[in-house]
Amino acid sequence: MIKEFHRITIIKVRKPIEKDVNKDLQWLSTSLGLFGERDKEKSCFRVFIELIKASRKQQALTSDDIAIRSHLSRATVIHHLNRLIESGIVVPYENKYLLRTDNLEELVEEVKRDTLRLFDDIRTMAEELDEELGLTKRRNIRKGTISD
Repeated sequence: MIKEFHRITIIKVRKPIEKDVNKDLQWLSTSLGLFGERDKEKSCFRVFIELIKASRKQQALTSDDIAIRSHLSRATVIHHLNRLIESGIVVPYENKYLLRTDNLEELVEEVKRDTLRLFDDIRTMAEELDEELGLTKRRNIRKGTISD
């Protein structure tokens, strides 16, 4: 059995009121679950920013390139690259790394499509399990009563 997975984390956070590219990128990154409470140095965000910069030049980067540019250890960079690959945001390419798409809008659309495909698969499995387990659909739910 081949396992393929993407860990997609979406976090609802308030958008910045004032327009500021850095704050907007941080909001986007936070919304995509790229860094959490434990990432005090925002190292994952820094890796993401270096990949965005490279994407503007249509370049792929090695983990060493990213480490040097982001002032992080290679081990930290690799940890975050693996997490970004796991989330479907970054892809490895010829021993280098790049964003999955050429721009952020396409990236968000790809993550959205991944999520929708996942929910379709989950729904299909739920239907199959309902049938196997003999669970029936409830057609009407009104004022606390359930009828078929």
